[in-house]
Amino acid sequence: MQLKNSTLLLTALTAGSAVARIHGHERRHAALHNVHEEKRDVGDIVTATIDGKVVTWVNQYDGGAAATATNDAAPATTNVAETTATSTSTDSSSDDDNTPVSSAPGTCTKWDDVSDSFSRDGFGEKTLSNLLEYIWYKGNVGNPWGSNIIEVAADKACNYKYVVQLQGAERDPWTVVFWNKFGPDGKLTGWYGNSALKLSLAPGETKYVAFDEDTQGAWGAAKGDELPVDQYGGYSSTWGEFDFGNQGNNGWSGWDVSAIQAQAAGFDVQGMKICDNKGDGCSFITNLATKMVNAYSKAQEGVDGIGGNCGAGPVRLVVDIDYNE
Repeated sequence: MQLKNSTLLLTALTAGSAVARIHGHERRHAALHNVHEEKRDVGDIVTATIDGKVVTWVNQYDGGAAATATNDAAPATTNVAETTATSTSTDSSSDDDNTPVSSAPGTCTKWDDVSDSFSRDGFGEKTLSNLLEYIWYKGNVGNPWGSNIIEVAADKACNYKYVVQLQGAERDPWTVVFWNKFGPDGKLTGWYGNSALKLSLAPGETKYVAFDEDTQGAWGAAKGDELPVDQYGGYSSTWGEFDFGNQGNNGWSGWDVSAIQAQAAGFDVQGMKICDNKGDGCSFITNLATKMVNAYSKAQEGVDGIGGNCGAGPVRLVVDIDYNE
């Protein structure tokens, strides 16, 4: 994917925005990773450089929950911008016993077939984008929150525009949790304990997940029943990051694998590989980060242009959990 955040509450991202737009890349990663390296007091003034612009706001993080820039106001370049967004959602969690949506019309010969039209069956109401740019961009988070990400049956997957095939580990059950970039509180808190969809993957099992148009977020995967979290409650396993049909970026989509959050928390890095269904645009990290290709480690924070991407249209991704070469 295209963007990496700072190590301190949305710090420096300086890659040229014009180049990113020409190549169809959004700066997803800075908005997804919000790594706190030191505590600030409530009321402290925070200043950061984002895409070459100085942004200033009042810190509201008190150490008990994630605090981030809100989506209801553009970042100020000269004045302090206070964060005042309120929650617009109710329940931010989902059980892992979701029944795959199977009522979409038609039966797929192959899960990755495509057609001229796609179903929204099973999705909630689509929410509108806030029309802001880059890390501030909030696309569709579903109403209710998280209803833009659903499990689907294999014989219905081709009916959806954006689909990920998850391939389980050879041994041991794994848990995969999906979230939107923006949390149900309307802030950049999606990965702080929120779950749009939680799946259990038995050894060798394959499952399918569909995403509604203009959805940005990530999934984390880890062995066992839960994802590890850091001291702030942020998911700290290896992430698969996605941006599907970004309406603020001419419908482009992108994806990458990232170990930033796991490494920042001092945890083991889990293997993961993401490619499109043709085997192109691959981004992967092997277990314990012994090898990384077109993916993000802690050392790549702030680096632009990593991961796969494609222009407007359907996306079919294949994800290998617990990946090792």
